[in-house]
Amino acid sequence: MITCANPKAQYLSYKEEIDAEIESVLNGSTYILGDQVSLLEKKFSEFIGTNFSVGVANGTDAIEIALRALDIGIGDEVITVSHSAVATIAGIEACGASPVIIDLEEDFYTIDPKLLKAALNPNVKAVVVVHIYGQSSSMNEIMTFCNEHNLYLIEDCAQAHGAYYEGKRLGSMGDIACFSCYPTKNLGAIGDGGLITTNSQELASKARKIREYGWVNRVSEIRGRNSRLDEIQAAILNVKLKYLDSDNHKRNQIANIYDHLSCKHFHVPKRRKNADHVFHLYVCRTSYRDDLIKYLQDFDVFPGIHYPIPIHLHPAYKGKINMGSTMSITESIAKEIISLPMYPELKISEAQKIVELVASFYDSYA
Repeated sequence: MITCANPKAQYLSYKEEIDAEIESVLNGSTYILGDQVSLLEKKFSEFIGTNFSVGVANGTDAIEIALRALDIGIGDEVITVSHSAVATIAGIEACGASPVIIDLEEDFYTIDPKLLKAALNPNVKAVVVVHIYGQSSSMNEIMTFCNEHNLYLIEDCAQAHGAYYEGKRLGSMGDIACFSCYPTKNLGAIGDGGLITTNSQELASKARKIREYGWVNRVSEIRGRNSRLDEIQAAILNVKLKYLDSDNHKRNQIANIYDHLSCKHFHVPKRRKNADHVFHLYVCRTSYRDDLIKYLQDFDVFPGIHYPIPIHLHPAYKGKINMGSTMSITESIAKEIISLPMYPELKISEAQKIVELVASFYDSYA
């Protein structure tokens, strides 16, 4: 059976190292916000190319805490997209702000910078860009817009650990950036985890306070909450971080095999010329999606859909979310996207098998 993702396979790849680090934590005396978290924060900021990194409990918390560190809250609005994990919107709402959603660039499924101006109003304080599937948003245009209109720029890098835009790692370009370390991510824990990166000492300090009750020496200087990263997850991430670039290279090798699938009825991902894709997901488009999924499942291949329903059409949000533009592209691609299996441990022979199956489907069915 070939699944869309396989986090256990990555654990098995580094099992000896991971088990040794977990044992070291268990035999120690600190289990939350200890030496492993401090080491991860140091190594991850060096990896991304920022001055600071802050470990938190998960990626959703990372977005909330980043916004709160920027003093964004009740009465403020934040421009973002509807084509993302619900976590993006949930993080904005958790800090008390309201999301304003706009449509996408059709080629890359990322926020369309040309729609930003029309969505602007006096309450908008920030833009959250989502680097979807492992590829950068159009950062130069977005950074220029934010600078011109005095807006904060937050990068949602939950699917883009290690990706580059014009020679810089994603997560180093905005005012602050947020990463999820959910098990299926390019840098995934064996449980929940998240990271925040920034070049601002003030923002890093505020984020550290907010993640633990606003404490400084156990005195709450500001209002905070509990979003602490535990030592076991940090230890696992420290092991995996050493191999992240190598694992991303393996994802690209698989993507290069899948690229041969492009045909009239099946469209493979397009890549920005000035960016390096890390293929958290390999997302294609086809009007025969549901039939293709059934066909592949008959051969024990299980693709995914990321995401079948735009956030603004979920029952919790339908008719209750601010629309900064029409959602024509967002709604149209949701009906056609399909995620082929993608993880570093996927065998080349398995990727080739998937190519053959998809090709045979279109030869005989479509």
